Amino acid sequence: MEVTPQCVVALTWTLKDTLGEELDVLDEPVEFLVGGNDLLGKIEEALQGHEPGARLDLHLEPEDAFGEYNEQLVFLEPRKLFPAELEEGMTFEGLPPGGNAEAPRDVLYTVTEIYPDHVVLDGNHPLAGIAIRLNLKLESVREATEEEIGRGTTGTGFFRVQPQGPGDGSLLH
Repeated sequence: MEVTPQCVVALTWTLKDTLGEELDVLDEPVEFLVGGNDLLGKIEEALQGHEPGARLDLHLEPEDAFGEYNEQLVFLEPRKLFPAELEEGMTFEGLPPGGNAEAPRDVLYTVTEIYPDHVVLDGNHPLAGIAIRLNLKLESVREATEEEIGRGTTGTGFFRVQPQGPGDGSLLH
């Protein structure tokens, strides 16, 4: 079966920046809904018409990947609003109560710096502003279920950033 709109693909990949630094490797196939909310548009376009076993090398500029870096999504918040066990790299959905009232509430913020009295939070995707190179392999293709189509996802999402606690190493997928 070849890739068409509204199908499910299983992918593996290596993601690098334009300098060749490895940013992420997915060795085990993960399923994504084509035609839903799981994949970036340029990746879906590139997959169309391909069959399992196909290998694609994509170069995506920030506007086609995770967007340009937005300095207005960086906030300096009082340290006292956060738990005692706070580490750089931890993520929070929205700012804590008492935080900047003008900050978007539906954003996942990453702790980027911790000072005695303040914490720097960044609401940009970790790969915002970065052009990426994606070497992916199409492992399998199947028809999407009606439930997957209705939800618009297989539940995976391309590089969905998950909230994490101390010691949880991966932000991606």
